[in-house]
Amino acid sequence: MSRIDWLVLSRVGGRIATMVFVFYGLIALVESLDTWRFGYVADKQGVLMAILMVAMSAVRWTIKTLPVTVLLGAITGFLDLKARHELTVIAASGISIWRIVRAPTIALIAVSFVIALGAETVSTQINRALYPTAPGKSSMLTEDGEIWLEQRSGDYHYNILAHAMQPGGSVLGDVTIYALSGNMPPRIEAAEAELRDGQWRMAQATVRTADAPARLVRDFVLPTISSPAEISLKLSSTEDMTFFELSRLLSTGIADEAIRAAAAMRLIKLLALPLVLTGSLFIAFAFTAGYRRSANYGPAVLSGIVLGFVVFVITEMADRAGSTGVLDPIFAAVGPALVAIVIGVTVLLHKEDGRA
Repeated sequence: MSRIDWLVLSRVGGRIATMVFVFYGLIALVESLDTWRFGYVADKQGVLMAILMVAMSAVRWTIKTLPVTVLLGAITGFLDLKARHELTVIAASGISIWRIVRAPTIALIAVSFVIALGAETVSTQINRALYPTAPGKSSMLTEDGEIWLEQRSGDYHYNILAHAMQPGGSVLGDVTIYALSGNMPPRIEAAEAELRDGQWRMAQATVRTADAPARLVRDFVLPTISSPAEISLKLSSTEDMTFFELSRLLSTGIADEAIRAAAAMRLIKLLALPLVLTGSLFIAFAFTAGYRRSANYGPAVLSGIVLGFVVFVITEMADRAGSTGVLDPIFAAVGPALVAIVIGVTVLLHKEDGRA
């Protein structure tokens, strides 16, 4: 790596790091305003663990905002190079804009993988241990304390309503089962249901039908195609799963299409983070590093910021669509990143051609 590469990398990388740190501080401040959650963790595990919870929660949200923070930091870094006339001298020496942006791109890709596979994993594990997603809170469509599961196996199709569960989701308490199809009673009640060997097992169950009085059945079982890991994911959130846990879960197979789409979307989105951040870097460079007769960079900077926010919004919309199965997860995760890269490269080619 030449001295020019080190110069560009230090200027741009330093500004990006500063912008990320500023956003992290603001997010941590907002997270600390949730006094109820801070007090809950402090009472259970101590003040130091509550502070760690706030710090790790801020890390998670900072990672989500990286496309915008990298864009703003890169714009600031390239403008700093312009203001010192360093970028002008580099360009006048015959070095192409592709050579200028090479070192920041390589460094950003390497750091992106560390963030996606390392920082995201650590923050997710700590957040889950200190303040995991409560059952029933992953969806706002159910009342607090209610757990709804849709289960299938062959001709059997039924819903399970539970009001308690043990860690992992394989044991549910205060269970009511409503039949949707198949040769099974329309309503079944049990104090506890355990998922084992592809079956929901109930030591004692009360079977209710419309044309007969309720009767008690011992060792009642219902088949299901769901696994304990799948139930655990359904009762929590893909945000509480690390990259490696999601990859193992998907490799073993998930029966529920909605859960499979959500898990695949989060996994591919983590892998696509280097592409997303590279797109932000290219957009920043394309809108700030061109030749200009005047020193007015306001319109160019504003255009780059607006375009970056548009790409960020499109990325989040694609994330929603991919998580619900509306779009293919690979297309939803990689598509917006490729669009951002194409936009940045197109503008750079236009400027390299000398017509900008």
